[in-house]
Amino acid sequence: MDLPLFSFKGKTLLPIVQGGMGVAISASKLSSAVARENCIGTIASVDLRHLHPDLLEQSKENPSEEKYSRLNCIALDREIKSALAMSEGRGMIAVNVMKAVKDHKLHVRQACESGAHAIVMGAGLPLDLPEMTEDFPNVALLPILSESRGIGIILKRWMKKNRLPDAVVIEHPNHAAGHLGAATIQSAVKDDRFDFVRVLEETKEVIKKLGLESEKIPMILAGGMANAQKVKTALCEWGANAVQIGTAFAVTREGDAHDNFKRTLLGAAREQVIEFMSVAGLPARGIRTKFLDSYLKREEKLQANAKADPARCTQGINCLSVCGLRDGLNKVGQFCIDLKLAAAFRGEVDKGLFFRGKDPLPFGDKMKTVKETIAYLLGKEEVAV
Repeated sequence: MDLPLFSFKGKTLLPIVQGGMGVAISASKLSSAVARENCIGTIASVDLRHLHPDLLEQSKENPSEEKYSRLNCIALDREIKSALAMSEGRGMIAVNVMKAVKDHKLHVRQACESGAHAIVMGAGLPLDLPEMTEDFPNVALLPILSESRGIGIILKRWMKKNRLPDAVVIEHPNHAAGHLGAATIQSAVKDDRFDFVRVLEETKEVIKKLGLESEKIPMILAGGMANAQKVKTALCEWGANAVQIGTAFAVTREGDAHDNFKRTLLGAAREQVIEFMSVAGLPARGIRTKFLDSYLKREEKLQANAKADPARCTQGINCLSVCGLRDGLNKVGQFCIDLKLAAAFRGEVDKGLFFRGKDPLPFGDKMKTVKETIAYLLGKEEVAV
């Protein structure tokens, strides 16, 4: 049985969306490879300087918030234009912008000006995304949410602005990687209000009550979907229009990160994938490596001694809007997330923070290409999971 195609913004695509992954894990190389397969490839906007040695060098000279903002926008512009060129007119190139990042408005503007086809926004309710993109009506807008209540809030607010989402990404906190759309670790792991079938059914009711047609707002399921049978179930039984997948693409040969990064994700045992509180005030999911293991042993003491001190934020001059380390928030993470994610990107296994989804990867510990991964997800190849 062939899977249904994904009709989106006047294009007919394969129903696969590659999730945005920072710092520099999904940039032009990965996103363009996914787009060439007639899917949606996604660049993560956060701190792409790490892909450009000249910009990193400039960062060291008289660092300032304004300078970091400018250099990050230059890097984002380069990556988008490179991805568009390498995608050869196939698929679409989206940019994932975290609402929780201080410069999110600048990143949205830059993404639109650089020619991105879509903006995907999570890590907070993107209530004002329509205003940020009002000069670019042809750019698709995709909010990331985890439950029907949040989707209802977005729909009602956006309707007042005469704009609707071009699609909604429904991310399940109990399966996704990185920052999770839940208030606590406990709710992220166990709350059944995030179950995909429930969210889809409740969302259709919300859309109906608002007098809208559900067919005009595609639903994309994210979290734990890197499995051919799950993809088929989501599209053919649950009524989703597409699936979003992150970790399985991060470890492909075309992934922008160092091979050590990929091998670390590929080699992680199930018990190594854990939840912890990030500096952003959200639960997160990653691999219990040497850094994270050491940090978690000291977490209670570090939180007890938390104090507001911007000087402790060594790399993220223009990073998160809220940061446990910088702002002295004693109930959340106490480390520099930009520094640790950048180390992971470079493949520094002992120093980095490695985000990873909870579920098994399609090819076990084998590194494959984007083409092979998409073929498997679409049921074209039989692969033992």
